[in-house]
Amino acid sequence: MNVTANATRGAQTIPASFFSGDDPRDGTLIGPRVDGAYTGTTDEILQWTACKWGIDEDIVRAQAVTESWWRQTTLGDFGTDPTQCPPGHGLGVDGTAGECPQSYGILQNRYPYEVTSWPGIATSTAFNADLAYAIWRGCFEGYEIWLNTVDRGSTYAAGDEWGCVGRWFAGRWHTAPADQYITAVQGNLSARTWTTANFQEP
Repeated sequence: MNVTANATRGAQTIPASFFSGDDPRDGTLIGPRVDGAYTGTTDEILQWTACKWGIDEDIVRAQAVTESWWRQTTLGDFGTDPTQCPPGHGLGVDGTAGECPQSYGILQNRYPYEVTSWPGIATSTAFNADLAYAIWRGCFEGYEIWLNTVDRGSTYAAGDEWGCVGRWFAGRWHTAPADQYITAVQGNLSARTWTTANFQEP
């Protein structure tokens, strides 16, 4: 089911304003590297992403299991606000009356927070994963200083790879939802779910 998206290179870049409000280095050092310029199998794309952004490839595999079961076609976070729908995905278009999906792809990138990443996050597996882990890397470097201005379970600081995994889901730093998500990803990592017999598509 990923064959078309896996063969689609990212055909866009993100603007400097994508990381507005963070440490400027997020926009100048991280943002320009996002291109999704890779094709391959789903697993090869996840390995490429891990290598590019400096995170263990098995964490990437486990997070992709948690988010989408490795399906780039996954749609999630359905909502009723038409202003949160990307082009071509208005209310009811994707099979749920009065709602549209806000999250797309293998890592479930969320359109309302990543408007300028459209349509790449939906059409290209590599672009979807590339952007997701660019965001992770900026967090890991300590560039997401806004995390210390919102509800948090501890003080945000650089170098916490799992804290940045939790931030992807919760948009917060080590809050209960973030830590529950971390536990779910770690469970798939420990079980190596992507290697199990029932993971393979028929």
